[in-house]
Amino acid sequence: MAKKVLILSASAGAGHLRAAQAIEHAFEATGSARSVHNYDTLQFTNPMFRQLYSKAYIEMVNRMPEVLGWLYDRMDQPDQDDRLQLAFDKLNTGPLIKLLEELQPDVTICTHFLPAEIISWLIGKGRLNTRQAIVVTDFDVHAQWLCQHYAHYFVAIDETRAHLEELGVPAAKITVSGIPVDPVFAQPKDKLAMREKYGLRRDGTVILSSAGGFGVGRIDELMSSLLKIRHRSEIIAICGRNEELKQRLDRLAAELPADSPVRMKVIGFTTEMDEYMAASDLVVGKPGGLTTSEALARGLVFVVVSPIPGQEERNSDHLLEEGAAIRCNNLPVLAYKIDRLLDDSQRLATMKANALRLARPHAAFDIVTRVTEIGNTETPPTTARKSRKIADHPILKKVRSSQKPKKRFT
Repeated sequence: MAKKVLILSASAGAGHLRAAQAIEHAFEATGSARSVHNYDTLQFTNPMFRQLYSKAYIEMVNRMPEVLGWLYDRMDQPDQDDRLQLAFDKLNTGPLIKLLEELQPDVTICTHFLPAEIISWLIGKGRLNTRQAIVVTDFDVHAQWLCQHYAHYFVAIDETRAHLEELGVPAAKITVSGIPVDPVFAQPKDKLAMREKYGLRRDGTVILSSAGGFGVGRIDELMSSLLKIRHRSEIIAICGRNEELKQRLDRLAAELPADSPVRMKVIGFTTEMDEYMAASDLVVGKPGGLTTSEALARGLVFVVVSPIPGQEERNSDHLLEEGAAIRCNNLPVLAYKIDRLLDDSQRLATMKANALRLARPHAAFDIVTRVTEIGNTETPPTTARKSRKIADHPILKKVRSSQKPKKRFT
């Protein structure tokens, strides 16, 4: 059993947070550590840096995705000297550095590369005594995930393992776990029962489309295209926390003619994504690492639309290569492409089987098992610094007073 486990993510998109929560839930379910705490790294940075990492990222996704893709490719240089970036990140993460130095957790698990970089630097300087596990939350590994001091990497697929080995990471320090999804996705749920529970059509095709936890994207145009499908179907439109979007789609759904073969059910923010996915046949949208892994766990065929250049395009490539997705590059023909797929029941069944073959719904549990082994068998770097109890740290008390991060258990 590990003693003190600290899980660090970053709210640059929802996926990193969801992966961290999945690992936290797996620790909770297995009782594999004496204490587990899960925090958003950006809560331990200055406001300007936080704005750059979170809101600016979302703005770029919506308004300048091509720039984001250019930056992604430009920074994917494993041999590039990153001292300037490290210096910039150190300058803006002072509270995080102080927290880590004083807490000295036995194991740190990072689902974002920002805390992994800082932890690696502290270990290298002899200022931190911990075993660092890095959980890559996309199918490919970008150079920003690479660091000098780590105990283990967890990756989504065998190809990424091979990539890391070519970059010099020892095979013994890599586990192909899949991307961690909430343990509820490992629980079988009957499709018809879920449709009945949420008032969905029992017959026909159910198509899930999510704008993501932040309710962003070309969702209005997407929905207009989906409503032209000629097969009997129902669209589940997840709007996240975007209330304005939900109101627009509610009006669109109300305007559908009574004889339309397509119905639309509009949902705001939900914590029942696993059950909506269990009720569905297809998922339409952006292939983020977490959304993709959740869909695979439910055996859904992915219809890729408007992937973010960079990581989501690479995720899309892997899905297409494995026969678990189709891609639509032009929204006006989205209904045509889906109808064509639904016309071929054998092709659809094969693609669903491919999705289930790629699925790793137990990834969070596998990560916890391996991390526990690492915590029990590997000796961390020595340091003279004394650790403090996580719950007693003044920085955390300050964060709790404003953000109230949830502590699962101790």
